[in-house]
Amino acid sequence: MMNLQGQSEVEFGSMKLKGLLGVPEKAQGVIIFAHGNGSGRLSPRNNHVAAALRKEKFATLLLDLLTAEEEEDRRNIFDIALLARRLLLATAWVREQKTLHELNIGYFGASTGAGAALVAAADPAARIAAVVSRGGRPDLAGDDLLQVHVPVLLIVGGRDDVVLDLNRQACKRLPGTKELRIIPGAGHLFEEPGTLDQVVDHAVRWFRAFLPPEAVRRPAAGRHTS
Repeated sequence: MMNLQGQSEVEFGSMKLKGLLGVPEKAQGVIIFAHGNGSGRLSPRNNHVAAALRKEKFATLLLDLLTAEEEEDRRNIFDIALLARRLLLATAWVREQKTLHELNIGYFGASTGAGAALVAAADPAARIAAVVSRGGRPDLAGDDLLQVHVPVLLIVGGRDDVVLDLNRQACKRLPGTKELRIIPGAGHLFEEPGTLDQVVDHAVRWFRAFLPPEAVRRPAAGRHTS
């Protein structure tokens, strides 16, 4: 497989979304990033995570789910249904790419983007292999949580009290394989030294378990780890 890295445009008819695509040689899967409110493909934290995932042989797509004009309306940033639809369109785009179409796809969601990732993953047509949430708002997926049957890893900072409580509640509602991992001493943005690297370690572990073609699938029984 070619080693690809750089700007990409995901086209849906007349609309184009800007993205950053990275494809390492012998990629074991593709991870699409769903960013949080006010964030996008240039997010330093998500780019840090994406670079680490590429080193582990996962292709990554960091994508602006809204156009520049749409971002001017703050309501769009919190429109989970809209963001989920865009994520599904990006998923279809990935499957149309010759270098990517045979690979399993996972989602990495942050903040409100995690809610959108879970709504998209609940759609059986998406055929998503796994989801990882960093400081996410899975509660924003609402009742769609009950339809998410792919493995889900929720990563939350130990000092992010409100979001941690929301993740605990959401984890109980997820019907499939799931894990809640708390990073001690971390706040919502994981800016504390070493905390974002712990996020990377857990994300790599999760995607290694569920994205590669030869990955051994875990039973669909629920699992909750604090």
